[in-house]
Amino acid sequence: MLAAGLMILTTCLWTLWGVSEMYYEGWWGPWSLRLRYLAPGLICLALTLLACTWPRLGGWVILSLGGAFTVWWWVRGGFSLRRVLATFPVSGLLVFIGLLFLLEARRLRSGGARGRLWDHPTPLLALAAPLVVAAAVSAYWLPRLASRLDDGGRGARRITGNGVDLIWAPAGPGWSMTVEGGPPLGGRIPGWAELALYGLPPVGFSDKAGLASGKPDAGSLRAYGLCRFLSADGRRLMQERQDLWRMPTVDELVRSLVHHGQNAGCTWDGVSSRAQCALPPDKETPLWAPDWSPIYYWAADEYGAGEAYYVGYSGRVGHQPKSWGNPRHGYRCVREP
Repeated sequence: MLAAGLMILTTCLWTLWGVSEMYYEGWWGPWSLRLRYLAPGLICLALTLLACTWPRLGGWVILSLGGAFTVWWWVRGGFSLRRVLATFPVSGLLVFIGLLFLLEARRLRSGGARGRLWDHPTPLLALAAPLVVAAAVSAYWLPRLASRLDDGGRGARRITGNGVDLIWAPAGPGWSMTVEGGPPLGGRIPGWAELALYGLPPVGFSDKAGLASGKPDAGSLRAYGLCRFLSADGRRLMQERQDLWRMPTVDELVRSLVHHGQNAGCTWDGVSSRAQCALPPDKETPLWAPDWSPIYYWAADEYGAGEAYYVGYSGRVGHQPKSWGNPRHGYRCVREP
């Protein structure tokens, strides 16, 4: 029963993570995208039911998956204590649980039992526990998502208040996408470093991925940053610097966060991982596009030599390697009115 209890706990933890992340960062896309967040919890649930029906088979499957993931992870990134601890919930713990199920199967066989656990309430608990977790998370998120404001505007927007008055770039190369409507670099989302090196000859993104590993600094952003090459209307990238647009700072991003069409009244102390806000900010217009993937915007500020700050729609302030690029980390250029 210990093995089943640990698998149920693992399933609940993955369900908590998956459902929360689906609502927080994956709600913009189709259901096929959202289901990816639910997959780990569903896989764990399937493994639990398999092991409850056939403890020996389920034990071997769980043990094999945990061991295979461990080997793949170590081959991919090398062996270290940090990596061992980071992957324990999906590697070492699964190996341990698999061994426990094998021991349980042996005990059932030696006792003349049918070799499965369905005579106990374990399967019912395995189904009910993650459903309760998913329902609790949904009860928090769904009312918030239902009230999220999207006025449909994707043009240049002026956001005033809380000590900031800026015009934010329209849909196009100044706002997380190209003029054609797709991400640059043939589908690869640029990180802070590539945005900072855009204007380094030859102008453009080509051949900049390798240079990005050289950790460009704020000086590179000021000299070659993509926003500097944005046209006056914010819809085209020029071959020469225009110096009309720029990347916003952390403070400007934080002070421009919105709540149901008004300024959220957020400030940042320069240290904390979350801004202090009078109202809970959300992924809403005019600052955000609720149906686009970015939930963070890169800021002009650096965090050390190799990382840069970003600000999330909920008021989170964090930092990532400058070379980091994925659909959740977008950017939006600004200029003074």
